[in-house]
Amino acid sequence: MSNDTIRDSLERSQSNSSQLHRDHPFDELLSRQRGYEPLPTAVVHPVDQNALLGAVEAAEQNIIEPILVGPERKIRDAAEQHHLDLNGFKIVSTEHSHESAEVAVAMVRDGSANALMKGKLHTDELMEAVIDKTHGLRTGRRMSHVFAMAVPTYHKILFLTDAAINIFPDLMTKKDIAQNAIDLFLSLDKGLPKVAIVSAVEMVTERIPSTIDATALCKMADRGQITNGSLDGPLGFDNAISKAAAEAKGIQSDVAGDADIILVPDLESGNMLYKQMSFLSQVESAGVVLGARVPIILTSRATTSGLARLASCALASIHYNQGMKG
Repeated sequence: MSNDTIRDSLERSQSNSSQLHRDHPFDELLSRQRGYEPLPTAVVHPVDQNALLGAVEAAEQNIIEPILVGPERKIRDAAEQHHLDLNGFKIVSTEHSHESAEVAVAMVRDGSANALMKGKLHTDELMEAVIDKTHGLRTGRRMSHVFAMAVPTYHKILFLTDAAINIFPDLMTKKDIAQNAIDLFLSLDKGLPKVAIVSAVEMVTERIPSTIDATALCKMADRGQITNGSLDGPLGFDNAISKAAAEAKGIQSDVAGDADIILVPDLESGNMLYKQMSFLSQVESAGVVLGARVPIILTSRATTSGLARLASCALASIHYNQGMKG
């Protein structure tokens, strides 16, 4: 498949999407990103079709300027196998995936790249290089992942965090998870976000620790330890996204039924929620890791949607230019 063919395919796909849905929720992200220069992005170990397609598609749309970091022979073999034209793409050759991650991180540190994009390697392997205390990309904030989900039955993009990085976050980690998601939302200029801290029940009980954490997070927001968002919790997922469910349980809240951000108790619950929405409800999602020196584009390995990959790159570009640059 040539790059021209990819471009034509994307245009047809977007045209069909407009005909079926008129305005896809991700159209706004892609339109907003067009005001920025392509974001120099180190694509880490892109040695399979999906990783290369993500880079090529985003380059075709002028969202990112990809720098392919990995074994050159494997990258070119994958491109040849899937008929992708890499002319004009910079390739930084490495021996293996571990070195790819280290070199990509070093490129961010020396200013050669302003974002990272995960290719065909495990998330843990990439993040090991990112969180290295000496040579990594740590900041004072705990890193966390945010999915932006285009849910056909919801009235706006729904942000879900953290379903990919922090396994069993403690209270202070949840504080950073909330702030990271809020900062991402603010970079989209959509006003102050409504953050629903969800659990199995709406009442505070010591038998379910996540309800205690939710209560503490709300009080931390009251005291300015979490800023620029409206928080409420504990909330059940149903009354976080359904006003009818909230009213049925007598919950009076600006957040309930109109949440912008869903903060889950732990990775297990968040990951299962994400996969249920993706595979049973056909929800498309864009994904990015926040809290490092630069955004890290991190979509699911099962993602085959070109629009979702483009939206992930657009989300990283917008956040870098609006919330991090300078």
